[in-house]
Amino acid sequence: MNNKSALYRYIPFLDWIRSYSGDDLRGDANAGLTVGIMLIPQGMAYAVLAGLPPVYGLYASIVPLIIYALLGTSRHLAVGPVALISLLVLAGISDFAEAGTERFIQLAILTALGVGVVQLLMGLLRMGFMVNFLSHPILAGFTSAAALIIAASQIRNLLGVPLPRSNQLLEIGLALFNQIGDIHLFTTIIGIGSIVAIILIRRWKSTLPASLIVVIITILITYLFDLHNRGLTVVGDIPRGLPSFSLVGFEITDLQMLLPTILVISLISYIESVAVAKAIANKRGYRIDPNQELVALGSANLGGAFFQAYPTAGGFSRTAVNDQANARTGIASVISAGVIALTVLFLTPLFYYLPNAVLAAIIIVAVFGLFDNEEIVHLWKTDRRDLFMLMITFFATLFIGIEEGIAVGVIISLIMVIYSSTQPHSAELGQLGSSSNFRNINRYPEARIEEDVLIFRFDSSLYFANVEHFRDSLQALIEKKGATLKVIILDASAINSIDSTGIHMLKKLVKDLNEREISLYIASAIGPVRDKLKTAGIIELMGQENFFFDFINALAYHHGDFDRKNESPPYSPLQTNR
Repeated sequence: MNNKSALYRYIPFLDWIRSYSGDDLRGDANAGLTVGIMLIPQGMAYAVLAGLPPVYGLYASIVPLIIYALLGTSRHLAVGPVALISLLVLAGISDFAEAGTERFIQLAILTALGVGVVQLLMGLLRMGFMVNFLSHPILAGFTSAAALIIAASQIRNLLGVPLPRSNQLLEIGLALFNQIGDIHLFTTIIGIGSIVAIILIRRWKSTLPASLIVVIITILITYLFDLHNRGLTVVGDIPRGLPSFSLVGFEITDLQMLLPTILVISLISYIESVAVAKAIANKRGYRIDPNQELVALGSANLGGAFFQAYPTAGGFSRTAVNDQANARTGIASVISAGVIALTVLFLTPLFYYLPNAVLAAIIIVAVFGLFDNEEIVHLWKTDRRDLFMLMITFFATLFIGIEEGIAVGVIISLIMVIYSSTQPHSAELGQLGSSSNFRNINRYPEARIEEDVLIFRFDSSLYFANVEHFRDSLQALIEKKGATLKVIILDASAINSIDSTGIHMLKKLVKDLNEREISLYIASAIGPVRDKLKTAGIIELMGQENFFFDFINALAYHHGDFDRKNESPPYSPLQTNR
């Protein structure tokens, strides 16, 4: 790779900016303005969800967007505050500081710094594969539970009930039941009315900034009817001015106590971002680099932390709007950041009368899409094991805790991976009619088998975790054949590696079969496996004449219809080009 290619790889902005055109600018300007306007109320709402003053949602919507635009490989991903990450920030930090305090804000910014460092290192070390520890059912179970927790956490602002801050659904429900008589009428009307209005506006015309329209209307209603003096809680003063550069001060003990939260947010924010980035990239016909996405997201969080931003990620809804509004490049995100910057500079006094109930309504509407009921129905029909994993993660997140739910999901995923690897698929093969096709006799009952021959296929690497399963599966078929069995043909085409435990098992198997006067043929073994069998002495123990390129040749050899001299190319256990 030459220096220029390497530069384009690590700074994708330099690649697409070379061919930037007027059409690109028109598409980016339209998308950037649309998403920027959408992000103003969303950013403030998500900051409130994270336990921060609203202005920090705007701070998190400036520098991170610009940095990602320069380094990201997705031309459409809209980075900024998101509901799920905001909830994780609140859940992870509220044990150490009271929401909204200076200490809480400091720890939230420090979390962004930690997330940035972790994601950047993962990207530089090309560790994008780490996301595979969270399967789709696990993520669906977690996000569905998180959606309910997020919605429940906003009831206090939606109804004006002085409920305690909590991530426990039962605790919130119990507190609401005990204080049902304290619901504030004006707050409830504004809150529920805002939910209905946002949904109706979106259904009527999806391109309109529904949240911003509702924000403007409710600000006017609050001001004109003096509702803020009648018990309706409003946002109040929002500091004006751009976030200033400042070094993030911390102690090692702070990082140690935040480390679990940092790791969870690093993983979840990356998965959420890459999932939507891939979907749009596939739709638009270009590719993203998962490892460079880690670098871009990490740099965005790291850089944002020095400008008072809390952790950010790519948002589903904003990215979809970005795409629908015809965004062409990362310039759209730069324009969105410009819109937010102008808002912070000049327009924050206009939001003084914004009801907190409206921010709660925006959050609740936004998280509707996180509840993945379609996946639950799909898995009920297609894969009950994955459905079990989803439901365990869902209930663990709902009733134990946010971070605990993720931990349970990862542990279950690992257990399922280990279980699956110890119980791989295997099959007895039979011939379909007089053709050269051999298939699993359990799937093709009409497949013909011979009384004295067992053709056995093992669909996995052969290693310490599954050798007993291999032996047990083969032994069951041997016993089923009975005394008529003379030859076992192992179709090794799906065995791509074998370890020392597998070698020991094969040696013992060969000796046991020899004592029972049963021949073992091995066919279709790939080069590296043949090399291992050669160096381990298996070929010498069995005899080279019992190895074949194809199990059909092995079967013909058993019938006396195959002459190895005519085998083309000649079989060599050390031929490693297969």
